[in-house]
Amino acid sequence: MSRTPLPHGLRFAFGTLTVLPVTVTRWDREAARGGMLCAPVAGLAVGAGAALVGVTLLAMGAGPLLAAVATAAVPAALTRGLHLDGLADTADGLGSGKPAEDALRIMKQSDIGPFGVITLLFVLLAQVAALFQAYEASWARGVLAAVVSATAARLALTLAARTGVPPARPEGLGAAVAGTVPVRGALLVTLAVTVAAAGAGALLGTYDLVRAPLAVLAACATAELLLRHCTRRFGGITGDVFGGLAETAATTALVALSLG
Repeated sequence: MSRTPLPHGLRFAFGTLTVLPVTVTRWDREAARGGMLCAPVAGLAVGAGAALVGVTLLAMGAGPLLAAVATAAVPAALTRGLHLDGLADTADGLGSGKPAEDALRIMKQSDIGPFGVITLLFVLLAQVAALFQAYEASWARGVLAAVVSATAARLALTLAARTGVPPARPEGLGAAVAGTVPVRGALLVTLAVTVAAAGAGALLGTYDLVRAPLAVLAACATAELLLRHCTRRFGGITGDVFGGLAETAATTALVALSLG
């Protein structure tokens, strides 16, 4: 089996998962596999950017609430809101209660229904509330929350792109990346992200040494539950489902880091 050079994977990850000026030079299954394996790296960059904005506001005299709002807004800006849009569309599709074909058609519509609006409202409120609590404790905990949640969000995409998870449609981003990541590779990336989270948490103390990796694992578990539900309901995954998984994982990680 041929291997995708790392630069192609990184280009695919940053070019499809962020608005950063990166040109995707290859759009094939091998590049998609490399891109999904590198997805947490893109998440790390997004989280670092969000944390930088939050900490800068704190340094300028802003309160933790404004820093939390800005930190939650940066990932949306760096993805053109695609993950939030995917979350809303997924909520509308699931909430419709209709058969898979009709639900997928609802998800493709440009408008957002009541289920999508309600889901966006509570998810963003939860994210801001958790980030506010983190920044109120210290700027370092705010940085940890921003980086860990953004990285865990993209890790959920790596796991969702693993072998055995089918696409719901024959076209779109979901079809392009579905089933491209070997299960072994997905597990190794998960291990790497979890260990890195533990290392970052250790800088803040023994409690965060444990809490940070648990937040990553909780994010993956929650995203996995949603993935399985969507696969049953829609017959597979779509680009919208990927967005929904990312936001679900990010929110779960933030909530987990706020507990205790």
